[in-house]
Amino acid sequence: MGIEAETVERMVAWRRDLHTYPELAYQEVRTADLVARELAACGLSVKTGLGRTGVVGTLSRGDGPTIGLRADMDALPIQEATGVAYASRTPGVMHACGHDGHVAMLLGAARHLAARTDLTGTVHFIFQPAEECEGGGRAMVEDGLFRLFPCDSVYGLHNWPGLPLGTFATRVGAIMASLDTFEIAVTGFGTHAAMPERGTDTLVVVSEIVLALQTIVSRRIAPTEPVVLSVTQIHGGDAYNVIPDHAVIRGTVRCLDEAVRKRVAELIEAIAGGTAGTHGARAEVAYRFGYPATVNTADAVGTALAAAGTVPDITARRGDVGPSMASEDFAYMLEACPGAYAWIGTDGTRPSLPLHNPGYDFNDEALPVGAAYWAALATHSLGT
Repeated sequence: MGIEAETVERMVAWRRDLHTYPELAYQEVRTADLVARELAACGLSVKTGLGRTGVVGTLSRGDGPTIGLRADMDALPIQEATGVAYASRTPGVMHACGHDGHVAMLLGAARHLAARTDLTGTVHFIFQPAEECEGGGRAMVEDGLFRLFPCDSVYGLHNWPGLPLGTFATRVGAIMASLDTFEIAVTGFGTHAAMPERGTDTLVVVSEIVLALQTIVSRRIAPTEPVVLSVTQIHGGDAYNVIPDHAVIRGTVRCLDEAVRKRVAELIEAIAGGTAGTHGARAEVAYRFGYPATVNTADAVGTALAAAGTVPDITARRGDVGPSMASEDFAYMLEACPGAYAWIGTDGTRPSLPLHNPGYDFNDEALPVGAAYWAALATHSLGT
């Protein structure tokens, strides 16, 4: 099931236009306008403003199954360094995660499917804002996504550097990790740096807390349970000769299992408090539960793999790919509706640069592959 040459040309044009004019989370006004305009031009009914800047286009072909297909729209606060002719014209903002490609693929699939009359059922094309750490998926769900547009199942697709072009990969269960953050505020007693015995050195306490936190993964959680705990910020002190009375530690935690996630949060609290107390200091922990793990259901994974198997340009299918410890707020949609999230390879003759790299650019050769997968998934789910 191939995508028409004219539609492929349009996808490339859409993708490069979006790349030139990227928009951050909840600022995707121009992007949403383009999406809504193109969906309407295909004859779809269109709902805008869902989850603030989200868009849903609906293709109805009588009674039958209903599926949701989702693409994310937002860019990242990164200064682009690709050097391409269609590079971002917005200083400090670029599409470094391929969401421009995701939008273009789903628009291409909508255009292709809208021209067909042999489907029976409904497809909701979901264009989501604010995936990058701002919870746009949750915002759409809370704004009534599945109440207004009920789905039997919902599907997501992400380009994946490191996988060859034409590779489709997914798995049953958790495919991406939860995303939590923590802040530990340590209070001691400030003093002259030449007289440390007269105070409580917060920086020594902070140093020991950072090291002790590493034992959570290595000694407190079973080695069969994937966990990442990374300290990413330490702030404290302003002068060479002053031991500060306050310092802050910040970091992130990624887990695949919900029980492990809660256990890690408890251990951070206990270790920080205990370590600080040993030195006569005080530690206050603010743990923020963010995105849940992205968990695929077995039936939906089977459907996705079967659909991918009908796409000639998908030359390799993997249903047992290892999970990523990165995170994805499509997880909120999967909490509300069964479905599956998958990766599509983008490495062509040259390997793609990593996601979130200032030199990254979506491989346009993947556009017809992804759009054909979406079309095949709709065909497989709805039937003819």
